[in-house]
Amino acid sequence: MHENFSLNYCRAETWMILMEIVSIGNQTVTEFVLLGFYVIAELHLLFFIVFSLSYASIILVNMLIIVVMVSSQRLHTPMYFFLADLSFLEILCISTAVPKMLKDFLQEAAISVAGCLLQFFIFGSLATAECFLLAVMAYDHYLAICYPLLMGPRWYLGLVVIAWLSGFMADGLVVVLMAQLRFCGPNHIDHFYCDFMPLMSLACSDPSVAQMTTFILSVICLTVPFGRILTSYAWVVVAVLRVPAGASRRKAFSTFSSHLAVVSAFHGTLMVLYIAPSAVHSQLLSEVFALLYTVVTPLFNPVIYTLRNKEVHQALQRLLCVKQTETID
Repeated sequence: MHENFSLNYCRAETWMILMEIVSIGNQTVTEFVLLGFYVIAELHLLFFIVFSLSYASIILVNMLIIVVMVSSQRLHTPMYFFLADLSFLEILCISTAVPKMLKDFLQEAAISVAGCLLQFFIFGSLATAECFLLAVMAYDHYLAICYPLLMGPRWYLGLVVIAWLSGFMADGLVVVLMAQLRFCGPNHIDHFYCDFMPLMSLACSDPSVAQMTTFILSVICLTVPFGRILTSYAWVVVAVLRVPAGASRRKAFSTFSSHLAVVSAFHGTLMVLYIAPSAVHSQLLSEVFALLYTVVTPLFNPVIYTLRNKEVHQALQRLLCVKQTETID
């Protein structure tokens, strides 16, 4: 009788454990934990220092660019309007992902499901808007060389508004579909921010509609602007080749090649991760690719697009001289 009691007790305990496991599996996850670069945890302190300095540099430089362009009347032209808008985009975009990543380097921190979807929505919308804005800037570069004064300020403002709205509408649709999915565990995201593919791998319900929609929108929002950029720069090259060989042609090709290199790095990494994610077989490599468009390109964009410009240098010198004079007075 004692043996039967023990056997029944063991069976009951085993059944309770199994029921608890099933219950946990059916529960809806309320928060996620971002793992970041957990496979190289020994480098977290170094990463924290490097990315903190990079983040601070990006914020300060882009804020300086905006201040210079707003304060200088000579820079109130369409090209500098686009550059100021790009700087504003960079500040918002990097501030959406990097501060959370820096915090996770020091301690494991959770993020709610709603907060995770909000982070993906804001970051994705800003990144998509940047893709369209870079296409607009390339087209403006082409018009400035081949057809100056073709479009007025209203057209340029309209193009910027369209770029922003396109980003938020495209990613808004994806987030609406993602919000309908059920996440029931595990709740650890193998990434340093809430990205699409790591989130889809944690979904318990069928994510095929969200994945197909994201693929279609990624093809449209990445390849169309990138194709527009390549076309614009191709016409710029044709126009530059008509210029007699000399310093002007070398300067034009130098500017063109640097612009194209940064744009290709930005669009290329996004295309690999969102259009052909199966090409990346390592999650660590996926995170390295994400760093390229999250930290690296925002670090180089101000240098490539703005700080090499003589007019910006002159405006910055005038601004600093005014500040020094006010301080002396």
